[in-house]
Amino acid sequence: MNGARFPVCQAKADFFRMLGHPVRIRVLELLQGGPMPVRGLLAAIGVEPSALSQQLAVLRRSGLVTATRSGSTVVYELAGDEVTELLRAARRVLSEVLAGQHALLTELRQAEPRTRPTADGVPAAGGVGAVS
Repeated sequence: MNGARFPVCQAKADFFRMLGHPVRIRVLELLQGGPMPVRGLLAAIGVEPSALSQQLAVLRRSGLVTATRSGSTVVYELAGDEVTELLRAARRVLSEVLAGQHALLTELRQAEPRTRPTADGVPAAGGVGAVS
């Protein structure tokens, strides 16, 4: 798909790529609870200050967060309720995907042939790894 032919699709792809970093997602999740100073984000996330600063800059440029300076303290907050809705939607979709994977894993495990050890501890013929 050529991005020039589908500019809205390209913009959406760029947006989702921008979200594609665990620190950015964690920052957005933390800010759902309300504004936080950088030092609070650092304590909660546990990354180097320079790494957090880079990720906050990406979120600011994207318009998902805003920053307010009060003296030497910079406080970040979500730019709007839509970000919270996006994160909720992502959780719902991920929950469904993981539930489907769990169901498939359960089905695969139930369909696995069982090996029966014999008296000497060697699996009986017909089990996993048996040669016919």
